[in-house]
Amino acid sequence: MHLLVLTLLALSINLTACADSTPYVSIDGHKVKVEVVRSQEKQALGLMYRTEMADNHGMLFIYKQAAPLSFWMKNTRIPLDILYFDKNLKLINISADTPPCRTPSCPGYPSSAPAQYVLEINAGLARQWQLEAGEELILHLD
Repeated sequence: MHLLVLTLLALSINLTACADSTPYVSIDGHKVKVEVVRSQEKQALGLMYRTEMADNHGMLFIYKQAAPLSFWMKNTRIPLDILYFDKNLKLINISADTPPCRTPSCPGYPSSAPAQYVLEINAGLARQWQLEAGEELILHLD
């Protein structure tokens, strides 16, 4: 009987591990579960209107090619760190502690060079993790 229970428990754990295929990225050893956005519609919406984001979660924007990018915080309710990465997944620059914007005219926060990937995470994490230009973003999206 104990063997049957242990076998069922092991099977349950294996199925649970396989079922959690949430995409994630890692940067400097820090794992971030991500919502991946590739379509223009979802990229335009981004994290607008959301009132919270779980710890170690973020939104990853993937563009077809590297280009100068600028993000704004219109209708965004939570402060964010916006991390810009080039086509080789190297960190270009960070817009740290980017504040929400609730006015009709919101400033843009641009990449300092052409970017192809943008990661939005909760404000303060980039500083807490001591991230610097040149860090590599590792994708685990499958």
